[in-house]
Amino acid sequence: MTHTHPIRVYYEDTDLAGIVYYANYLKFIERARSEWVRALGIDQAALKAEQGLVFAVRRVEADYLAPARFDDLLAVTTTPEAATPARLTLRQAVHRGDMLLFGARVVLVCLDASARPRRFPAALRVLCTDHG
Repeated sequence: MTHTHPIRVYYEDTDLAGIVYYANYLKFIERARSEWVRALGIDQAALKAEQGLVFAVRRVEADYLAPARFDDLLAVTTTPEAATPARLTLRQAVHRGDMLLFGARVVLVCLDASARPRRFPAALRVLCTDHG
């Protein structure tokens, strides 16, 4: 399942040249991942409160291909690529219309309240496998 989340570029997202500051793409894909998890029916606050589990980014490989500018309407896509008991790998992309501006491969891990690695809940792995 590819999930799409719209993002509008605000003035605060840009640098002095009027283009999106590079680090803000990471914020954009983070928001889109949160919305993807929500769309899967997973309540991250409940997961933390009930099981003490949270998701964390382990690795990001990013390609900046073209600039986004103030007031652009962007589409951020999130697509599961692989799921193991310990890691989820996602492909994320930021488009303006048909133009790919930014692409990333993101590896997520699951941590407990002490920041120790844990297995992802089986239900989440199944959802990613079924929709990936």
